[in-house]
Amino acid sequence: MQHQPAAAEDAARASILPGSVVQLSPTTGNPAFAACFMVITDVMPWGAMGYVRVPGGGDAYYRAKHEDMTLIGRAEWMREDET
Repeated sequence: MQHQPAAAEDAARASILPGSVVQLSPTTGNPAFAACFMVITDVMPWGAMGYVRVPGGGDAYYRAKHEDMTLIGRAEWMREDET
């Protein structure tokens, strides 16, 4: 697993906004979400909240600490009730 330097991590954290897509760490708190991609819905001082899309099963919501996620980019589409 590749890890970003501290300055790059701080810049990435500042760039995480609602609609951002992050990848969760393989060692995140809940193993069911390990290495999943999550769409951010809310940014908090400790991390962010968002959802992982489950094909055929809706969405699974999760709260992740800053150190447990890496910014991937921006979602082109989000759930309509999240925009």
